[in-house]
Amino acid sequence: MSSRPVGIKDVAAAAGVSVTTVSHVLNDVAYARVKAGTRERVQEAAQKLGYGPNRLARALRTQRSGMIGFISEEIATTPHAGRIILGAEETARARGYRIMIINSTSTGSAESKEEQVADLRDRQVDGILYATMYHRQLRVPESLTGLPAVLVDSEDVSRTVASVVPDEASGARSAVQTLIDAGHTRIGMLNNTDDVPATRSRLQAYRETLADSGLTFREDLVASELSEVAGGYTAALRVLTADPRPSAVFCYNDRMAMGAYRAAAELGLRIPQDISFVGFDNQQLIAENLSPALTTVALPHYEMGAWATERLIDAIEGVADLQPLTAHPTVLPCPVVLRDSVASPQRAVSPD
Repeated sequence: MSSRPVGIKDVAAAAGVSVTTVSHVLNDVAYARVKAGTRERVQEAAQKLGYGPNRLARALRTQRSGMIGFISEEIATTPHAGRIILGAEETARARGYRIMIINSTSTGSAESKEEQVADLRDRQVDGILYATMYHRQLRVPESLTGLPAVLVDSEDVSRTVASVVPDEASGARSAVQTLIDAGHTRIGMLNNTDDVPATRSRLQAYRETLADSGLTFREDLVASELSEVAGGYTAALRVLTADPRPSAVFCYNDRMAMGAYRAAAELGLRIPQDISFVGFDNQQLIAENLSPALTTVALPHYEMGAWATERLIDAIEGVADLQPLTAHPTVLPCPVVLRDSVASPQRAVSPD
């Protein structure tokens, strides 16, 4: 009898399936479409042959632990941004890695962030993903030096760490263009007051898209408040009482759009007959449940998590270099999700 250890190819041959299928079944890859009968056959073959991935042996052979550290600045407790974690987790699992998450806060001290990185390094992680709950610029902990790392939804001000962010400007242009294509020429904007990249880029894109269509930018049609429901309500009251009032409004995010819906109702304006709205973020609990459902721009949370994890693992395994990606953030598209809050302004001339 051969003393050769049982490998994944032996399990595949015994089960009559491909090596990839065995890998998907034994690593419990969430997105893999493996029939229940095939899954059972693979599991039975592995058990009969006594096969089980020896992670300790692999770690000794490769000098890798198979673990990725994930520092989450509040996104673990933010439902819509949590898809970053899902994208990272599913991608890591498909590549044979596991993720260890530390939840942090955006207001934490530099010392606390250094400690979190140190905790992950003490646990022998092969690399670190550092994700923030909204697109912003930050100074990465110095203790990341020498370890493969990728920032998610944030930019490194020193340009020493690779990062991936949403294409804020393109998303905002698409939002405003959606309103222009519907026939609107007086378009307002509810903007955020926080000094973050999204605030600046979305406003600039709004102005540029108006100019590209020959439309005049009006200061009285732009109002900035905190990017929450109350802020959207307050800002919308100012914009919707301008003379002449806009027939459409681009909102910094879906929470502000929610507040704007309330302001429109108090002013007796019907959506979308009298006023159209477009949001940003595609927070489904909000966008799908407003009445009418909100047309908005989707942030690529899942895609950013997946992209960052793929690049990080490639660097860990030595098949790619992260250095060329540090000069500029990689941007991923933000598509418009069409729902029911946008209509042609001509519909406003005929009251119910």
